[in-house]
Amino acid sequence: MASKLAWDDFRLVKAISDHGGLTGAATALSVNHSTVFRRLGQIEEMVGMPLFERRKTGYVATVAGAEMAALAGRMEEDVSAFSRRLAGRDVAPSGEVRVTTTDTLHLHLLLPIFAGFRQAHPGIRLDVVIGNQALNLSKRDADVAIRASDTPGETLVGRRVATLAWAIYGRAAEGATAEQADPAALYRRDWVALGDQLAHVKAARFVREHVAPERIALKSSAVLGITEAVELGLGIGPLPCFIADRRPGLMRLMPPNPDFATGLWVLTHPDIRHVPRVRAFMDYCFGELMRQRALIEGSG
Repeated sequence: MASKLAWDDFRLVKAISDHGGLTGAATALSVNHSTVFRRLGQIEEMVGMPLFERRKTGYVATVAGAEMAALAGRMEEDVSAFSRRLAGRDVAPSGEVRVTTTDTLHLHLLLPIFAGFRQAHPGIRLDVVIGNQALNLSKRDADVAIRASDTPGETLVGRRVATLAWAIYGRAAEGATAEQADPAALYRRDWVALGDQLAHVKAARFVREHVAPERIALKSSAVLGITEAVELGLGIGPLPCFIADRRPGLMRLMPPNPDFATGLWVLTHPDIRHVPRVRAFMDYCFGELMRQRALIEGSG
């Protein structure tokens, strides 16, 4: 039996276990549902026992299925570690660096830095992955992460660039108001806020805790969305200082709130931190971001 099992069999069992069913596993493996169903039947016939219990809520691994899934996980990590070690043997700053960051950082802070890096290192190509979910650097989903976080990950290495500051902003055309002398009056105005998709952001929690739901005129899943909304006068709201301070149409109504702040990090996996292209990219980004530290921290 052991000689008949292949790596793809272990991958399939792990995918079903991870996703709790055939549909999710089929999507993850880029095959159709019937293929997963047929292959699982063949694998169970080879091992001579069921690997999953079929329940209404999905597929639950048996003891044998859980062991196969766990072994597949260890094999996958070994392959990833080997790939990282090979990457660490690069001797010249060339090739591709995959970077993960958010759309807000990419558009308003990083894109000019990336352009400057390409001029300095034309042999290195950049593959930028935009998203608010942190990719797994251990599995080489990305080589470098530039993210705002207070918990960047114990398994990663890198440097904290600055503290990313937020403040409450309003439309500049409305001019200075009495609320600046009495901040409590701000809560009686209309607000714009981050949507439920970004509920974990500190500024979003602040609005939920301090502003009545009927005073929230608009919610958006994008920081750029609430920036535009404030500038158009839909309401006041919390914005990152590095965006809002560069817009003449916006004005601060309160100083940067330390309760909103998060660290801004440039991170990679320990196994590839000395790869020339990764090292070159991280050093360049760190240096350029440090030049803009006052803007990022709301003091520039």
